[in-house]
Amino acid sequence: MTSTPEAPRLRAISRPLAAAPPLVDLADAGNPLLWTRGDRGCVGIGETLRLTFSGPDRFAEASDAWRAIGANAEVDDPVRMPGSGLVALGAFAFDDHSGEQSVLIVPRILVARHRDQWWITETVDLASEPASNADPADPELPAARPRGEWAGVEFAAAEGSIDAYIAGVREATRRIDAGGIEKIVLARQVRGEVPAGSDLRFPLERLADRYLDCWTFAVDGLIGASPETLVRSTSGAVSARVLAGTRARHADRPQRDAQARDELLTSTKEQHEHAFAVQSVVTALSPHVRDLRTSEEPFPLRLPNVWHLATDLGATLHEQSSAIELVGALHPTAAVAGTPKSVSIAQIAELEPFDRGLYSGAVGWIDAAGDGEWVIALRCGRLGAADPDTGARPFVATAGGGIVAGSDPEHELGETVSKLRPITEAFAR
Repeated sequence: MTSTPEAPRLRAISRPLAAAPPLVDLADAGNPLLWTRGDRGCVGIGETLRLTFSGPDRFAEASDAWRAIGANAEVDDPVRMPGSGLVALGAFAFDDHSGEQSVLIVPRILVARHRDQWWITETVDLASEPASNADPADPELPAARPRGEWAGVEFAAAEGSIDAYIAGVREATRRIDAGGIEKIVLARQVRGEVPAGSDLRFPLERLADRYLDCWTFAVDGLIGASPETLVRSTSGAVSARVLAGTRARHADRPQRDAQARDELLTSTKEQHEHAFAVQSVVTALSPHVRDLRTSEEPFPLRLPNVWHLATDLGATLHEQSSAIELVGALHPTAAVAGTPKSVSIAQIAELEPFDRGLYSGAVGWIDAAGDGEWVIALRCGRLGAADPDTGARPFVATAGGGIVAGSDPEHELGETVSKLRPITEAFAR
């Protein structure tokens, strides 16, 4: 079900910039809209259009709605870079029956960077904007906003939730041993509270500075830094990165850290889990692409908190599929659901005592041509609505791992602790 209106008439005007302040500095302190990695990314300021979707057809409905909006838009774009012209940022829920809505947001102002090129885009709705303000002009660069307060967030697991997670891993392993399913991904949550008036640019800056190989994002209250590219599609070229198989880092003990990396590379269990994830992506992408190629062997991806087994994929589109359509074809991968997909999703619904919402869904951007870049929403948390009396906002962080035959519950719990660390450290005082 969708709340998308009939395709509005939008006008998007992009202009090059000589430079701009750091993207995080331009973000709204309380409701940031951000997508950044190193010397690439964008920040949105204000909203011109918000589209919401839900249910099993959310990707198809979003793709159709966005295609109609793009066809009806006036775009003045001499920049002609990925992410210039008309752009929406979005986040999609994990489950077909989630109570969380999926969303596409067209910012009023978008400031973007690709290496040494900067640009600004202003997008207006011609039906509601006064004609004098909608005429083409050079959009004005907003000033960086002064930093506010950051008191930090203390996270805690709900009483009994750790024991429940361990019991869930044991039950998942029992079901796998019984046959009919090879992998189930189970997650758990920790909760905290963001005080009223907190400047969320502090944790975003920490994530962006520390997790250089990840996309740091903030979309509709979903905040995190994901290492896993679900799909990037630009000018017919398609790429993805698959992560499955994890070991905690020991950055202060180089010898132990190297041992953890080698254990990951030689673990039959982790290689088996990784193969599931890669095959699920290959199977989903194959109908849409040609010349599909992958890394010869999984390689170790080093992040500040963990080692991951990683495989990169590349291909060429052989049909006019938008980035959102590709996301819909790929989601959910075995890395966040399991194998077989339909059976594992049903098992997750039984064994996880919460709605994942946007966690392990997709977050990213799309432009008027249908190009875009989307990651799996991992290493992240979700802001809730402010308390009417105190103004404080609940914040829930989620992390999980793949359960296969032989999984050890205590090891799986430790893996979730490592995967939660990016958020718990970024949101600390």
